[in-house]
Amino acid sequence: MIERRRRGVAAVAALVVLGVALTHEVLTPTPFHHTRSAGVLVLAAAIALALLALAPRVPSLGVALGAGIAAGGALGTVVSGIAWNGVPDPFVHGGIAFNVCDLAIAVGDLLLLAAALLHGWMHRADLRRPA
Repeated sequence: MIERRRRGVAAVAALVVLGVALTHEVLTPTPFHHTRSAGVLVLAAAIALALLALAPRVPSLGVALGAGIAAGGALGTVVSGIAWNGVPDPFVHGGIAFNVCDLAIAVGDLLLLAAALLHGWMHRADLRRPA
């Protein structure tokens, strides 16, 4: 039952991020786009699905939330890459161009990593116990 709640947290986070990212891309037209190959889009979709399937098995809501945010960003990249024949980049700073999906992937990965490290630290005695 608790794993189901973590799966729900991850799925809702992914859908919210996907919705925000796509809404932003629709409402913010930009002349900057970068193309993604079909292989990259397939890889992004596979990583998103793996995050949503595997991360909720870790008994941590933080891990599930981070995975959901990162998965939503990856799915946003897939959808926008297909819909716009390239990923729109509305944020340009110097020579770096990025979008909401890129930010979501970075934030989700940071949260996922921090939550996994915290979970491991809090349960380090269990990790040392012989199997």
